[in-house]
Amino acid sequence: MNKKIKLFIPFFITLCIVLLFCIKRFLFLKFYPPCCNLFFFLVFFISLFSKKTVIQKIAETTDGKLSYKVKIYTRKLTYVWCIFTFINFVISLVTCFLSDHIWILYNGFISYIFMGTLFICEFVFRKILIEKFIP
Repeated sequence: MNKKIKLFIPFFITLCIVLLFCIKRFLFLKFYPPCCNLFFFLVFFISLFSKKTVIQKIAETTDGKLSYKVKIYTRKLTYVWCIFTFINFVISLVTCFLSDHIWILYNGFISYIFMGTLFICEFVFRKILIEKFIP
């Protein structure tokens, strides 16, 4: 498959979902967070089938050439982000069918707390443990 087309697959899928649920204007707004979560899931997931994952590319950009162990770690980290973004997608999709208060609470606050917690935990894990064991 052409690389340029492959890059736009998540965008087109997200656009199709948005159009599918675009019955009412407010309803469309409620489906924005699930569409974003699905998009990020697909970016991480599709990158698992390439030689370098998205996280490996980011790490190479910031750190230069990566060792074999770091490449393994970044691939496993991509799996973690895939799982997280998929779960976040499912929860945010479910909240679209619940009350507006629950939707706002989860999509405007709780999901960001979860995402920040995952990012901080990974950062601390990488700085404290990985740098001791992986050169």
